[in-house]
Amino acid sequence: MKKSSLLLAGVAASVLAAPALAADKDLLVFDWAGFEVPGLFEKYQEKYGDSPTYAFYGDDDEAYQKVASGFKADVVHPCSQMVSKYRDAGLIEPWDVSKIPAFADIDPKFLDSPIFKDEGGVWYLPTDWGVTAIAYNPEQVPAEDVATLQVFVNPKYKGRTSLPNSSDDVWALAYLATGVTDWTKVTDEQFKAAADWLRKANENVQSYWADPSEMSQIMASGEVLVAWSWNDGVAYLKADNYPVAFQREAKEGSSTWFCGYVNMKDAPGSEEKAYDFMNSWLRPEAAQPLIDEIGYGHSNTKGMALLSEEQKLDAGLGPINAPILAQVPNDPKLREKQLAEFEKIKAGY
Repeated sequence: MKKSSLLLAGVAASVLAAPALAADKDLLVFDWAGFEVPGLFEKYQEKYGDSPTYAFYGDDDEAYQKVASGFKADVVHPCSQMVSKYRDAGLIEPWDVSKIPAFADIDPKFLDSPIFKDEGGVWYLPTDWGVTAIAYNPEQVPAEDVATLQVFVNPKYKGRTSLPNSSDDVWALAYLATGVTDWTKVTDEQFKAAADWLRKANENVQSYWADPSEMSQIMASGEVLVAWSWNDGVAYLKADNYPVAFQREAKEGSSTWFCGYVNMKDAPGSEEKAYDFMNSWLRPEAAQPLIDEIGYGHSNTKGMALLSEEQKLDAGLGPINAPILAQVPNDPKLREKQLAEFEKIKAGY
């Protein structure tokens, strides 16, 4: 991983939702902090002699609120459970996949929803996937403590844990910790049990991290010993030789998710350049810089086939023997309920 300094990685957090990499004015990419990886837009840069202009965010709901309020971008990078909101709000238009040769190589499981693809067209181009699991300092945290997700409510770690400031990820954790592995079928009783558990977990939280570089910085400082983390925060720590392990096989399980790009309606830039950007991203060769720089898997099956099994395992992308909660699209009403409850819990209610 070339971008190895945690100090440099943290710079993105200070410029979220603002143009942070100003380059080609004809393409504005509204993206997660840390995704300005040259290897992903390499072919775009070869063609145009410049990189896209990036604006960054750290949370899916933050990004949606910004574009719904009028912020103009050409493409945005939401995760799967957010796509229905973009569609329902009339913010996006279908992709013309005849202009995207690698579309045929996208793993079909990432398009298996009428939210993503229907008679109206292809509304979503899945690009990357990863996991949310326990990151911990193995020099100070015994393996038996992270054999269960109850480590997040263990009094031993009061003030030494961190959770993402992401409603989807914290609810995935809370559901898993209370025995739910499918969030498309959540009862009122299961919601309450998860909320009660999350309130207990909140008592141990030192801070809610806004982006992976922040999470890696607070772990590197020694303030936090256990975090509910994405792959990239762990990748940053490993690259800077900090002691970190990634536990995906807690007895209650871990979570998976995938993200991709939507084509914004009435976008200000060049449609042709938007397609060139996506074609660079979706080519098989982009899988290598994606896993090297961020630790994520690629949606392109040919791209994943180029990676070694050792690379996948090291990034935390291998098979596991534990339950998995897949963060697939769920009931928008439940998601809004979770978001509102999460805000209460963080506020101490």
